[in-house]
Amino acid sequence: QVQLVQSGGGLVQAGGSLRLSCTASGRGFNNYPMGWFRQGPGKEREFVAAISWDGGSTYYADSVKGRFTISRDNAKYTVYLQMNSLKPEDTAVYYCAADKIWRRTLVTADSEYDNWGQGTQVTVSS
Repeated sequence: QVQLVQSGGGLVQAGGSLRLSCTASGRGFNNYPMGWFRQGPGKEREFVAAISWDGGSTYYADSVKGRFTISRDNAKYTVYLQMNSLKPEDTAVYYCAADKIWRRTLVTADSEYDNWGQGTQVTVSS
């Protein structure tokens, strides 16, 4: 079982940057792909980005491609989401999550992730 604790987030003006961190405890972090999701006001949770177990592959939602970067440091049991050129529509609660299984492909469905961080609010003002 992997426990995930998030940090970062907050309030930023449009065009600004924030970095989210997600640190794992427990066994097995380095074995699993990791993902970031978000849930905006009145919206369903949506996929943001994913990274393979070794950091060699990444995948992004079209809405954040070119602005957000997912990375991981397995020595620190941490995955990051660097968010640049933020827009008001990026306002949401952001969640990190661990894939249920080790796999080579990256998945976007939240049902394929079974360990979730506590969530952190990101608010982008216009």
